[in-house]
Amino acid sequence: MNVSAPRTAIDPMPTTYTEIYFPLLVQMLIAAAIAGGLIGAAMLLGKRTRSPLKDTPYESGMAPVGSASERFSVKFYLVGMIFILFDIEAVFLYPWAVVYRKLKLFGFFEMAVFVALILVGFFYVWKKGALDWSAPTKFPVGQRRKEGQ
Repeated sequence: MNVSAPRTAIDPMPTTYTEIYFPLLVQMLIAAAIAGGLIGAAMLLGKRTRSPLKDTPYESGMAPVGSASERFSVKFYLVGMIFILFDIEAVFLYPWAVVYRKLKLFGFFEMAVFVALILVGFFYVWKKGALDWSAPTKFPVGQRRKEGQ
């Protein structure tokens, strides 16, 4: 007679890779099956009528004007990079706020230095005019610089 220890009400944690990753594999297979089934059903049951009106780009109900390959101002990209910089600052501030009491005064001064450096960068780009969208550009959009300018 094989006598083993009685099972507890709570099963122990999985110990092998198969036990750990099998539920994840099942979930991915189910998700792939549902996605494939929905795409297949749309292909089989959906209408396939084409018309020139359906092939035109839709831009908020307005007729498209001009080319889609226009150049953007460098300020657009600069503001985007500045946004990412301050977004990353927020990502670093959140964990600091969570463990603030454990860090005590050392953590406060470390974060004060971090925020001061971020503010120096902010005032630098502000002084350079990167945040000023109303400043006129030397060459309007669509015009090229001539030789000698």
